[in-house]
Amino acid sequence: MGLLTKDFERAPCTVEISHKFESLHAHVKFNNGAVIYPGDEVQVHGGEIMAPFGEVISEDREATIIRASKLERLWTRLTGDFEVMELCEFSFSEEVTL
Repeated sequence: MGLLTKDFERAPCTVEISHKFESLHAHVKFNNGAVIYPGDEVQVHGGEIMAPFGEVISEDREATIIRASKLERLWTRLTGDFEVMELCEFSFSEEVTL
């Protein structure tokens, strides 16, 4: 991995889709122990997975990990805190109601 170049890595993975009242999520677990670092991108190959309500579906797939360049990784670490703050919602009011 260079200062401006990206590396590509293929990895087997398991995709879990949950569409339950208690949990609505999609998780990808790499079966070869690959680790994702700040700035990396993951593309899971294959068709769309649709889980009917109340079910959890797991499928084995292959993914491509696009490793961030050193410059991208540094930029992500420097600006990541600012992007998280965009998710915060602050409210200032004189009254407190519950």
